[in-house]
Amino acid sequence: MTAQSVRAQGVRGLPGRAWASSRPLTFVGGAMLLVLGAALIGVLLDPRVITGAPAWLKPMKFAISISIYCFTLLWLLTFVRGRPRLVGFIAWATAIALFVEMVLIVGAAALGATSHFNVSTPLHAAVWGTMGASIVLVWVMNLLTAVLLLFQRLPDPAFAWALRLGLVVSLVGMGVAFLMTNPTAGQMAAAEAGEGMTVAGAHSVGVEDGGPGLPITNWSTTGGDLRVPHFVGLHGLQALPLAGFLLAIFSPGWLRPGHRTALVWTAGLSYLGLVLLLTWQALRGQPVISPDAQTLGALLALLIAAGTIAFMVVLRAWKGRRA
Repeated sequence: MTAQSVRAQGVRGLPGRAWASSRPLTFVGGAMLLVLGAALIGVLLDPRVITGAPAWLKPMKFAISISIYCFTLLWLLTFVRGRPRLVGFIAWATAIALFVEMVLIVGAAALGATSHFNVSTPLHAAVWGTMGASIVLVWVMNLLTAVLLLFQRLPDPAFAWALRLGLVVSLVGMGVAFLMTNPTAGQMAAAEAGEGMTVAGAHSVGVEDGGPGLPITNWSTTGGDLRVPHFVGLHGLQALPLAGFLLAIFSPGWLRPGHRTALVWTAGLSYLGLVLLLTWQALRGQPVISPDAQTLGALLALLIAAGTIAFMVVLRAWKGRRA
């Protein structure tokens, strides 16, 4: 049997191994791929627009995000040993919460209504409240996974910290979403004037949701947008473990475990700094594509600090390679 056929069999066996590892996360992650296909058809055929974007664009984006999250969490939970019931609880709670959120998003799109921040009727308010509760549950399960991995012994300390820091950064990225739920000044003013509040919260800062935005993501090009740090932070869950994996596989022999751990911490703290920087930029009502001098200065300082620390770690490892 050739190496190529072995790899092919390994790839074909992934769905079975995923199902054996966690049925709920595999089911929801796979179901989201079907939702993605249906939403893509909706984007192409349904001309309706909701808050300045195609009606089925939000279900399409959330289907991608939820599928990636489910399979990433499934993989992370395989590193937890000796806690099968707790691992099962995390998997089931996360899968149910994300499935409920997706059902509500699809339902709102089918009705031509917004799902997020919509409190225009008691029904819409209940839907929005249920979605909020689902996301809080997902956040808590993410935190619990981070705690489990914090106390889990793994053979490679650098890779272990890559997993842990990825979870921590994703917690911060998820937390940014809670900033979106605060009513804007305009919404509060309308409520105080007796006009009522049909929408409570917004993605954008300084401008109304639904204005000019970037292609596909629809991130605002005229004001701040909290979806930017939310997206970047959430995907630290993939980026940092990938960095740890690449360090474990491709780093030279003279880069010892302690050095690799230092590099992982540098990457993790730098990534966290980027999430905080993007949050600061968004809260100042500044489009992500139009950073001012303060934002650029902070980004430059972050890059210089990260590059300097990484260089010093590698240099120290190189000097001590013969020790």
